Amino acid sequence: GNVVVAAMTQAFFTLSLGIGAMAIFGSYIGKERSLMGESINVAILDTFVALVSGLIIFPACFSFGVSPDSGPNLVFVTLPSVFNQMWLGQLWGTLFFIFMSFAALSTVIGVFENIIAFAMDQWGISRKKAVAINAVAIIILSLPCILGMNVWSGFQIPGIGDIQSIEDFIVSNNMLPLGALIFVLFCTQRFGWGWKNFLAEADAGEGMKFPAWSRLWVKWGIPVLIVIIFIMGYAPKVA
Repeated sequence: GNVVVAAMTQAFFTLSLGIGAMAIFGSYIGKERSLMGESINVAILDTFVALVSGLIIFPACFSFGVSPDSGPNLVFVTLPSVFNQMWLGQLWGTLFFIFMSFAALSTVIGVFENIIAFAMDQWGISRKKAVAINAVAIIILSLPCILGMNVWSGFQIPGIGDIQSIEDFIVSNNMLPLGALIFVLFCTQRFGWGWKNFLAEADAGEGMKFPAWSRLWVKWGIPVLIVIIFIMGYAPKVA
């Protein structure tokens, strides 16, 4: 059960569900392509990349006798030791961190675009001004995570862990599932967008159409499932 919950929270995280990143990209898609078809493409590509990454990282860790569950240390401590033992390890290590930098940059653009677009729409400011304001705010909000690697490394919350684990718990176990729940309810219930309006928007353009027969599952089944995932995410913390 814990493995399933961890996998589901990771799915929320990697697809940026519940925090607006995927929603803002969806709003940028032209009417010529259906949202359902593009969503399927994104899910397939994301899953493929995750599986291929796992097929590379886990065998490498086991082959060189290092722990694959080292958390953030896996990238910056464990994998460099693996590269040091490999043939042409410096080359592969350099390429790995270059590619990871590109991945990090694309992730930053995707995650921050929703708050930048929000600032532009809500306050009517230019993109440059929105970027400047959010850059300062993000740097300030990132300080606990940065200091948690050194000065505040001794700060712990029982059952959760250090500052990085606390922030991961806040995002992965709370913001992502609750945000996704709000999205689903807003898109399908009468007090929000409504099922008919959602279906018309999702089916606009060429591509796979959203299955109309899934109405009961989307309106009631998925919200219940998200609530279960949210509750089970707390179970190991309070056990």
